[in-house]
Amino acid sequence: MIKDFIKQNIRAIICIALVIVIFAGFVVRLFDWQIINGSYYREEVATTANYRLYSEATRGEIVDANGVALQTNTTLYSVIIDKLFINKSSSVNDVILGLFDIFEKCDGKWIDALPIYLDNNGVFQFKAAEDSDTESALNYLKGDDFLYLSVYADANEYITELQERYELEDITDKVLLRDLISVRFNMERNLFSYSNPYTFAEEISPELTAIISEYSQSNPSVDIKTVSKRVCTDGTLMPHILGTIGPLTAEEYEENKDKGYAFDDVIGKFGIEYAMEDYLKGEGGIKTIAKNSDGTVISVVDVTPANPGNTVFLTIDSKLQQVANTALANAVKEAQAAGKAESASLGEKGHGEDCTAGAVVMLDVRDFSVLAASTYPSYDLTKYNDGDYYSSLLEDKTLPLYDRAFQGSFAPGSVVKPGVALAALEEGTVSEITSINCTKRYDYYPSNIVNCMGTHGYIGVTDAITKSCNYYFAEVGRRLGIDTMYLYMEKLGLGERTGLEIYESRGFLAGRDSASWLPGNTVQAAIGQSDNTFTPVQLATYAATIANDGVRLRTHLVKKVTSYDRNLTIIENTPDNAQVIEDLNLTPYNVSVVQNAMRQVAASSSGTAFGTFGYYPIDIAAKTGTAENTGSDHTAFICYAPYDNPEVAIAVVIEHGVRGTYSMSVAKSLLDAYFFPESTAATEPAETSPVAE
Repeated sequence: MIKDFIKQNIRAIICIALVIVIFAGFVVRLFDWQIINGSYYREEVATTANYRLYSEATRGEIVDANGVALQTNTTLYSVIIDKLFINKSSSVNDVILGLFDIFEKCDGKWIDALPIYLDNNGVFQFKAAEDSDTESALNYLKGDDFLYLSVYADANEYITELQERYELEDITDKVLLRDLISVRFNMERNLFSYSNPYTFAEEISPELTAIISEYSQSNPSVDIKTVSKRVCTDGTLMPHILGTIGPLTAEEYEENKDKGYAFDDVIGKFGIEYAMEDYLKGEGGIKTIAKNSDGTVISVVDVTPANPGNTVFLTIDSKLQQVANTALANAVKEAQAAGKAESASLGEKGHGEDCTAGAVVMLDVRDFSVLAASTYPSYDLTKYNDGDYYSSLLEDKTLPLYDRAFQGSFAPGSVVKPGVALAALEEGTVSEITSINCTKRYDYYPSNIVNCMGTHGYIGVTDAITKSCNYYFAEVGRRLGIDTMYLYMEKLGLGERTGLEIYESRGFLAGRDSASWLPGNTVQAAIGQSDNTFTPVQLATYAATIANDGVRLRTHLVKKVTSYDRNLTIIENTPDNAQVIEDLNLTPYNVSVVQNAMRQVAASSSGTAFGTFGYYPIDIAAKTGTAENTGSDHTAFICYAPYDNPEVAIAVVIEHGVRGTYSMSVAKSLLDAYFFPESTAATEPAETSPVAE
């Protein structure tokens, strides 16, 4: 019976037997691991560990529209101390002493961050917090979570406490003691650990690099680290646009640590460096190393190589940018010189003697990309991190750090009149043949008198734009009303951010942004006064929108982003994929009326831009403007060209420039450089210092 049972269940019995055997094997193995050889394996686990070392990624480059390098990298060498390779037979202090010996012989400089010095009497003193680095070190040293000393403790008490903390009791030489403490203090401050090597010295000489490289063969705890340093190829070309990088602040680290940033990483602070940070940063490498209990590195477990950041192509053409810089600087200086001469001659102010600044923006009408954007006065980006230089910029009353092209907001004057005309034509407030009798003094609102530059008699929209008749537009503005007026201005790009990748001001649109409003204010707004203040990039966008028949595209500075080697395109902005921000759906005839009037501003002998562009070989559509304000009048100028097939639009604003000829001269220089590059004379770089006051 038993035999029959076995025959019938032979397969199940075999399976059960196999399970028992396997289970028994596991039991025996576990008994060996935990009982027989338990102490050995516990020691192995306790004394062997894996550590991750992180290497920084090469930051992506920033280049101009033609691939000319603007922000690039250069290779430098640093000396690092790697805790992973310091075994029980030596100490951190021994490693530092060895490096001191080498650096003394080679006259090398190491990072000295201790905010304590030894005075001539051999007494330790606190350093004065004369810069942010010293102030930061002092705050850390005296922080509540560090040494817990009394607020009245002097520098000598701190040294005594640090001497004990870093096991330096046998060091009697005060100079050596202070230097050792300095390195150990900075190590602790920078979280020196198995996974975080300490940078002992930066930007060392080729001679010292060779010596340390040889030294590290027998002392692996010391090594040479290759470091990429950001280099601006021309610090005066477009500093406000490019921006800069700097160490992470505590707040920035908290915000970005989940994105792979280490506490000692750098990050873009403003400009393109900030705006395109996610593309420029790249990914650091990771090397996993196994180390046993006696400090010996057993093996390299895994290596993940670093990936460089991407290359950002700007829409700006460096050659056009240089022309813009030079032409703008010259125009401001000429306006000021002429103003001083006239003021001296007439014995009164208000003729341009206070002209010290200006801005110009040039766009490609086909996709609203920025071809050039200059602000004056400017500065040298390569000196930006120099404390004394930066302080001088902050103290400069002409505000060279201020990006007037994208952030400066100025009263526009008569350049708004084409926009007011478009609104009035579209709303049926006036037609092309509507005439208004200009008697020079518009006094519909006695509290808001508008004076015209001439007595034009009965005048229509075309001549009103051509001759810049204030009377006509004051009356048209009154009929149109402020609400309708500002809605059209907004759609045309005035008082609205244009879409730039970097920071830009919104400006101020009369009526919409005004705290209070009276009917009489409307006539002032219609001629570009009242509360209206716009940025030069808004004025250029506005001109480009008129040239583009009322279709406003996103104004932008980035042409494309590619891989670091430029072989793979990641994103690209072209006329084919331009982003439409606003389509006013304007009546084609109304648009053509305004466009023709702007053409007459330059082509007609009675036009306000005829003196500069009357015989220009390319047909130009334009509008001039003069705006009253505190001090001498501002001048503004907008244009686009060619008139019948627009390619570029330009806006120029010169603060207290008084005469439109100076703003027009800047635009003409850019048009010459764009349309006739082969005949444009080479220009010298513009000075970055402000004009004399």
